[in-house]
Amino acid sequence: MLLEITHDTHYSYDPNVEIAQHFAHLKPASTGSQQVLKTEIQVNPKPAWSEENLDNYGNICTFFSLQNRHSELSIVAKSLIETNGNVYIGPKPEDTPPWEAVREYFRYHSNTKWDAASEFLFTSPFIALRPEFTEFARANFTNSRPILEAAIDLTQRIYGEFHYVSKSTDIGTPALEALAKREGVCQDFAHILIASLRSIGLPAKYISGYILTNPPPGQARLIGGDASHAWVSVYVPSIDENGQLSSGLWCDLDPTNNRWGYETPGEDYVHLAQGRDYADVSPIRGVIHGGADHTLDVAVTVMPIE
Repeated sequence: MLLEITHDTHYSYDPNVEIAQHFAHLKPASTGSQQVLKTEIQVNPKPAWSEENLDNYGNICTFFSLQNRHSELSIVAKSLIETNGNVYIGPKPEDTPPWEAVREYFRYHSNTKWDAASEFLFTSPFIALRPEFTEFARANFTNSRPILEAAIDLTQRIYGEFHYVSKSTDIGTPALEALAKREGVCQDFAHILIASLRSIGLPAKYISGYILTNPPPGQARLIGGDASHAWVSVYVPSIDENGQLSSGLWCDLDPTNNRWGYETPGEDYVHLAQGRDYADVSPIRGVIHGGADHTLDVAVTVMPIE
């Protein structure tokens, strides 16, 4: 599937900003499930300096500095992506290892082999490991249940029990509060699922990106009417010929839409960035001098190209 993504961010400041340093995750990278054919970021006013590099999670990071006084800032990211579903044919959910075996695989023991997925086991800025999340997860992670079967079941449970309510939460809303209310947006559902998995000792990471949405029959697609999306990836170790666990695959879980798949939930998804939680992948952040009051407008368009 060929998708064109436009992510338009606009800030208005009062009083003017005198100087600013910004950091953006707005350029997707090519993965097994997608090929980036074109990607660019346009910044106005023009930065005095900018550069790009990869962070520890393989995300493309754009840094730019504005040295002149400005009352507005426009950041427009445009990408042309060719996506592909069914990238990896991994084991069936019922054939994956028992979740307790995976927990033990990642429990620290002397002389054990290090697995890079261990980085996604711990507390992070938006993820607190609390007994409430453990209790929530254990309803699905019963004794000896295969890890992916249980993780998909928990994903479906969030989809069924929680209500998607636009603007019911903001970036500062703790996952524990969203768990108690049983409502939120995709970011909240992702954080709840990650916190639940990590609280029982299983690695999980946060994925930011986009999903193609279709307008109602007979209506035109709205330009700027889409939004960024968030979902989760859980690590599923493989079983070697000796029956021991070893390096495996990441499987994506989308509790907002009840979708899952190895590396991607489907070809209508675009992977933008990954990290421990939202703090690692926020689209724009930075430091400004001035601009005590500001307004932010974001418009996202995901357009299929025939």
